[in-house]
Amino acid sequence: MPLASAATSADGALYTWITELAQRSPTALDSAVRIWSDYGLLLFAALMLASWWRSRSGDPARTATALCAPLVVVAAYLANDLVKSVFHEQRPCRTLHVVTVEACPALGDWSFPSNHAAIAAAAATAIWLTDRRLGAIAVPAAVLMAASRVWIGVHYPHDVLIGLVTGALVAWLLTAAARRCAPAVVRLRGTPLRPLVATR
Repeated sequence: MPLASAATSADGALYTWITELAQRSPTALDSAVRIWSDYGLLLFAALMLASWWRSRSGDPARTATALCAPLVVVAAYLANDLVKSVFHEQRPCRTLHVVTVEACPALGDWSFPSNHAAIAAAAATAIWLTDRRLGAIAVPAAVLMAASRVWIGVHYPHDVLIGLVTGALVAWLLTAAARRCAPAVVRLRGTPLRPLVATR
């Protein structure tokens, strides 16, 4: 597609510079970035869990957004993957033939936009809108997740940028809509499921 091709030509040099910098960096740094890139999404799961736990003593709308956060993240992933299926952009490590920290994904495992970045941004947005204190951890962590995908060589910068925007936009809209589930939370507080939505 023309849009993806234009973006690729625009930031291919930046991608190459970053991957070459990674090759000159200490092995310990590359290993740390790789581990974060591969497993860092677990942090967002933990933060969503903490957000739900903390929300039970507060406003029902806040509890509703916390409960809906995992569904919001899944929706953002599906939306991002739909965009990915339209553009079919090859991974930069295959197109530019550079040495990368991470093994290059297989042919047909499309690059644009980044699912990792979209998931991280969606989770961070949902958490931020529910719990500012936890959001202050989640938002920079999402940026670091996006950056790590370029550092290890599996994405162009524009892949992660659009992934962040897609995830954040979908999550912002759906989390705002989730606040309308507050009456359902109030009703649940009078049922045996009360521990899910209230502290006592």
